[in-house]
Amino acid sequence: MAKVEANAKQYTKRHHSAFERMEVSEVIFKVISYVLLTVFAIMCLYPFIYSISASISGYDAMEGGKVILFPIDVQWDGMIYVLSDAKFWISYSNTLFITLYGVIYMMFITLLGAYALAKTRMFGNKLFNFLLVFTMWFAAGMIPVWLNYNETWTIMTNMGFTDSKWLIVLAMGFSAFNVIIMRNAFQSVPKEIEEAATVDGANDFQIMWKVFTPMSKASVATIALFYGVSRWNGYFWARQMADPTYDIPLQVYIRIKLEDIQQNGDSYANWGNSHNFTTDSMIYAMVVCSIIPILIIYPFIQKYFAAGVNVGGVKE
Repeated sequence: MAKVEANAKQYTKRHHSAFERMEVSEVIFKVISYVLLTVFAIMCLYPFIYSISASISGYDAMEGGKVILFPIDVQWDGMIYVLSDAKFWISYSNTLFITLYGVIYMMFITLLGAYALAKTRMFGNKLFNFLLVFTMWFAAGMIPVWLNYNETWTIMTNMGFTDSKWLIVLAMGFSAFNVIIMRNAFQSVPKEIEEAATVDGANDFQIMWKVFTPMSKASVATIALFYGVSRWNGYFWARQMADPTYDIPLQVYIRIKLEDIQQNGDSYANWGNSHNFTTDSMIYAMVVCSIIPILIIYPFIQKYFAAGVNVGGVKE
C-alpha cells in the first residue's frame, strides 16, 4: 500500500511539474481542446446510445417521449420482431455480399492504379495523375453517372448477368481520392527494396503484391475501411439500380420500411394493441443491427487508421 501511495505521489509530482513548465497560453489551449473534444465525443456517442435505448424501450415510454438517454420499460420484442423478419435478413445478406465483393474489387483496382501511377517511368505518368486529380475537381454530375450505370447494366445483361448486386459492385469500383492516398504510400517505399526485388527476378505484379502491399499495410487497411463503410452505408445508387424484390441492401430496406410507415399510417394505427413496441423502436432496432458489423471490425483496423492516412496523405 505504501508503495502504491509513493508511486501515486511521484506521478502527481511529475505531472504537476510538467504543468508548471507550460505557458499560460498553452494551458488555456489544452483546456479548451479537451473540453471541445469531450463535447464532440458526447455528441457523437449520444445518437448511438439513444438508438439502442429507443430500440428496447416500451410502447408507452416511446409514445410519451420519455426516452431521452437510457431505455425505459425495457423489452426485447422489437429486436425479436426485426430478427424474425425474412426480408430483413435477405437485405442483410445483400449488404454483406456488396461489401465483401465490393471491397475486394475496389482494392484490386486501387492497388493496380496506385502502383502504376507511382512509377515515374510509366509513359504519360504526369498526364494520368492530372486526369485522376481532375475528376476530384470537376465531378461529372448525376446524369452522366446514371447513363454510365445504365450502359454498364446493359453490357452485364448481354453477358448473362441478371443479379443487380453485381452492378453495384462493378460500377462503383473506383475512388480517385483513395487511389491518390495509396499512390503516395507506394511512393514512400524505398527504391532500393524495389531494385533488390527486380534483381531477384520479380516482375511488376510480384513487386506490387509481395513488396509494396505488405510495406503499406497501414494504408491498405485504412482504404479498405473507407471502402467497406461506403459500401455498407451505400444508399442512393443502390436504391436506383438494385432490384427492389431481391437485391436491395439493408440501408435501402430500412428506408423503404420507414417510408411505408409514414405513407400508410392508417394500417399501423392499431400497432400498439398487438405489439409492446412502437414502429420507431422497430426502425431503431434495424439501425442498431445494421451497425454491429462495423463496430466489430473497426477496433481491429483503428490502429492502422492514423498511420495509414499519414503515410498516404503526405507526399515527400
